[in-house]
Amino acid sequence: MADQNIEITAYLKTFCGWSEGVRAIFRKYDLQYEEKDIIKNPAFRWEMEQKSGQPLSPCVIVNGTMLADVSGDEVEAWMIENGVLEGSDAEADAPTDSACTDEQHAAMEAEARANAVPNVRIIE
Repeated sequence: MADQNIEITAYLKTFCGWSEGVRAIFRKYDLQYEEKDIIKNPAFRWEMEQKSGQPLSPCVIVNGTMLADVSGDEVEAWMIENGVLEGSDAEADAPTDSACTDEQHAAMEAEARANAVPNVRIIE
């Protein structure tokens, strides 16, 4: 069981293999977290870049520590190594170290087109 005093903010993409891997780790440990979707809200992307000092996602803040451009595996390893939670042999319900699939990229592009998301350049 996870420590209930863990404070987590995750800067994730709506559709992204890496982002889903981070979510899978949070589900695996039944962790509560605040998700800031950097695709649906460009202000969250700007906030993430200011806090992390770089533009790549996912970025996760755990109890005040920024983990920039991380996979679910890296988030889990950091939390275990730093005593934030105890490791578990349970399997995650999604790949935790995987890039976006072609389908995920297509979904992100469709979302950007539908919502006219600024700062998303669609090349045709």
